[in-house]
Amino acid sequence: MSTPSEPRHHESAPELDAIVGERRQLINLGYRLLGSLAEAEDVVQETYTRWYAMSREQQEAIESPGAWLTKVAGRICLDVLGSARARRERYVGAWIPEPLPDRGEWSAGGGAGGGRVPADPADQVTLDESVNMAFLVVLEAMTPAERVAFILHDVFRYPFADVAEIVGRTPAACRQLASSARRRIRAGRTPAAPVAGQAALVRHFKEAWESRDIKALVGLLDPDAVMTADGGGMVGTVLRPVEGAESIAQYLIHIADKARGLELVERRVNGRPGLVAQHTGVPVTVAAFEINDGRVSRIWAVRNPEKLRAWTEG
Repeated sequence: MSTPSEPRHHESAPELDAIVGERRQLINLGYRLLGSLAEAEDVVQETYTRWYAMSREQQEAIESPGAWLTKVAGRICLDVLGSARARRERYVGAWIPEPLPDRGEWSAGGGAGGGRVPADPADQVTLDESVNMAFLVVLEAMTPAERVAFILHDVFRYPFADVAEIVGRTPAACRQLASSARRRIRAGRTPAAPVAGQAALVRHFKEAWESRDIKALVGLLDPDAVMTADGGGMVGTVLRPVEGAESIAQYLIHIADKARGLELVERRVNGRPGLVAQHTGVPVTVAAFEINDGRVSRIWAVRNPEKLRAWTEG
């Protein structure tokens, strides 16, 4: 398989740099559309493979290579989203998007001039509000066409005429898809607490869990809080969401008593304060939080080791 790091002899360095320079944009697009770094990377590789499969004349006839790459990646993502629905129906337990640490947590050593060299595709993902876990979970409830239209237009600012070429519908239809997606986002959105406040609450949550203080845990949780875990059938975890502050607190205390040797570490997860449970220094669970009115309203705990590679291999 050709990759963007394998230049053809007929391409000059500046042209190659321009093509490879689109990689970060494509990774950002793929992750937001698919919720998976591995799948996003596959999409990017396939996109570049199609570019390098063209003749020099075909490449030169493309007015905007960046737009062409985005269009191809968007179409591939649309196909992947369609097949992903069937795969996720067979998935063991709940499916949660792949969590990301902060970009600064990857390092592959210094490059020329002392700069960092990205060691992982996730290092190229911009961690803004469009990748926080609550946002990604809402995206999962959308149809593939809604998701693609919304992300391309509202997040990446592509005009509906361009979105229509990718989705295969009229610009007016794409406008309606994006509008429907926006309504879903608004319905699922809660006011974001200041980051400092979020971090303090997560720290108190960690301390209550470590001290096995069930009363303190209940006090930090919204009465109607929901905790969802994703083990993918590869590791043991609860298969259905745990609902209610009392039930979640009791479950967490049970885990604390059962899984001796776990260490909780405060880390940023998809750009927001979260927790990582480590065993002998190896991350085994990454937890993202949604906070509403000063209490934890949602917890997403990812345990599937295939979704923790950015945390264990960085």
